[in-house]
Amino acid sequence: MVKLHIKNMVCNRCIIVVKSELEKLGLNYLSVELGEVSFKNVISQEDNIEISKQLEILGFEILNDTNSKTIEKIKSTLIDLIQNKNNNIKDNFSDYLKEKLQQDYSKLSNLFSQIEGISIEKYFINLKIEKVKELIFYDELSLSEIAYSLNYSSVSHLSHQFKKVTGFSPTYFKKLKGNKRKEIDLL
Repeated sequence: MVKLHIKNMVCNRCIIVVKSELEKLGLNYLSVELGEVSFKNVISQEDNIEISKQLEILGFEILNDTNSKTIEKIKSTLIDLIQNKNNNIKDNFSDYLKEKLQQDYSKLSNLFSQIEGISIEKYFINLKIEKVKELIFYDELSLSEIAYSLNYSSVSHLSHQFKKVTGFSPTYFKKLKGNKRKEIDLL
């Protein structure tokens, strides 16, 4: 099995777009997940170049070096945790990452900080705050429900972290006109 690691795949729509591009190119894949495409057989250099060219037009990038692949795997794992699993983990996220990536967390943390210039913890908090903004924007859940769904210990904890990251209280943010959200792939 051959895997391609792809940067900037941050949601289910990205998976759909990548699948569509692979199908347009007539390539058979085993699976497409956040940040990763698996093929049964080795793909030719020409196909690899064509995939890269088509995906780059759409804002994706094929990763070739091990460190970039690891960083992208960390990001896609945390994004998936927040977006699709409602941050539903029993242990802390460092144990979750260690288990998912099968690597020592301190090694992952050092690499991430060195390459990204931010700790994994701060990146994770930023992801959670962007999810909070999204949920506030859609106005379907109360702040208590949002705090619960994202595993905050309390509304107070969520509010404190939200204000620390954004400079606004969640209530004030809700009253703001316009969208102050960030794109996940730009975090």
